[in-house]
Amino acid sequence: MNTKLTLTIEKKVIETAKEYAKEKGQSLSEMVENYFKLVTVKRRQIKPEQLSPRIQRLRGIIKTDKKLNDKQILTEELSKKYGI
Repeated sequence: MNTKLTLTIEKKVIETAKEYAKEKGQSLSEMVENYFKLVTVKRRQIKPEQLSPRIQRLRGIIKTDKKLNDKQILTEELSKKYGI
């Protein structure tokens, strides 16, 4: 079930996000929804069949000896990107 959400965001950010979404073949709503799914992944259990076909193909492609903390890496990279 989809529900409408109203957000207040800087105009320039919205314009840039719309351009980016168009380049990726997504709507802005899909992009925002995917971001929310990404940041809330620890709060819910994702089943493999819920992943997009592209993500299903990429899953498990990278192997490492070191245990990675995905949430910490994402937080660090977003902090670098947005200067938080």
